[in-house]
Amino acid sequence: MNIFEKLIYLLQATMTTPPSFGLWHFCSVLLLILLSAVTVWRFRNADDRTVRRIVLIAWLIMLCFEVYKQIVFAMDTDGVTATWSYTWYAFPFQFCSLPLYLFPFIVFLKDGKVRDGVIFFSTTYLLFAGLAVMICPNDVYISYIGINIQTMVHHGLQVLIGIYLFTVYHRRLTMRRFPYGFAVFILAVGAAMILNLSVHAALTACGIDATFNMFFISPYYENTLPVLSSLYPHTPYPLFLVVYILGFSLLAAMMYGIQRGILTLSEGKRHEHKS
Repeated sequence: MNIFEKLIYLLQATMTTPPSFGLWHFCSVLLLILLSAVTVWRFRNADDRTVRRIVLIAWLIMLCFEVYKQIVFAMDTDGVTATWSYTWYAFPFQFCSLPLYLFPFIVFLKDGKVRDGVIFFSTTYLLFAGLAVMICPNDVYISYIGINIQTMVHHGLQVLIGIYLFTVYHRRLTMRRFPYGFAVFILAVGAAMILNLSVHAALTACGIDATFNMFFISPYYENTLPVLSSLYPHTPYPLFLVVYILGFSLLAAMMYGIQRGILTLSEGKRHEHKS
C-alpha cells in the first residue's frame, strides 16, 4: 500500500456494530437535541446572512464527511494489499443525500420561489427523513467507526438545519409554499429515477453486478423501507410510485403541522408571560 492507502486504512478503524437504541445511538440523539436547542436559542433572531452562514457550515461538514465515506467504501484491504472498487449502492443520491445538493441553493440563491421551495422541502421532507434515521437507525450502523460518526453527523445536521430554518422563516413558510417544496421533491424523485434506469443499464452493459437503488424506487430491486417494503411486492409499480410520493408528502405535511403547532403554543405562552 502507498501512503494514501495506508491513511485510508487507518480511517477504516472498526468497532462492534452499534445496535439501535444502544449507548452510541442514545448519545447521538442526546447530542442532537442539545445542539438543536442551543442553535435555535442562540440564533433564532439572526439576520439572513448569519442564517446562510450556518447552513453553509453544516453543508461543508456534511460534504467533507461524504467524501470520506466514498473513499473509505471504495477501498478494500487485507492490511497489506489495497484494492479499489466503487461501491455503487453507496452512490450519494439517496433521499438523505439531498442536503449535499440543495443546501447551496439556500446559501447562495436570492430570495424567491426556488429558495423558498428548497427551504420548505428542507423543513418538512428532509426533516422527516433525518428524524426517521435518528430515531430508528436500523441498518445504517456498520462496523466502521468513522462511518457511524458520519451517518449520525449527516442526519443530525439534516434535522438541526430543518428545525432551525423553520424557526427562523416560519412566518413566510405558510402552506402556500407547500407546492414549492413538493416541486423540489418531484424533481428529486425524477432525478433518482433517471439515475436508476441509466446507471443500471450502463452497469449491465459493462457486466458489473452491483445494486444501484437511489431513493429505493428502482424497478429492478425490492424496496427495503419500512411499510413500503411490504407494499412493493404486491403493488403494480406505477401505483407503488404514486403511494411513495403521496406517502412522503403526507408525512411532510405532518412535519409542517407539528412544527407550526409547537411554535403557536410557544408564542402563546410568551404572550401570557408578557401580559
